[in-house]
Amino acid sequence: MFRAIADVLRQIGGAIATVVTLPFRALARLFGGASNSARGRRT
Repeated sequence: MFRAIADVLRQIGGAIATVVTLPFRALARLFGGASNSARGRRT
């Protein structure tokens, strides 16, 4: 019984973690691409 509840909580926590980190990953990609393109333009 407790094991099942713990598994459900783990799944919910994992889903929340992915939802929270996705926007930050997208921003990192955007800023990373912008900085790389800016470096390419300068040189």
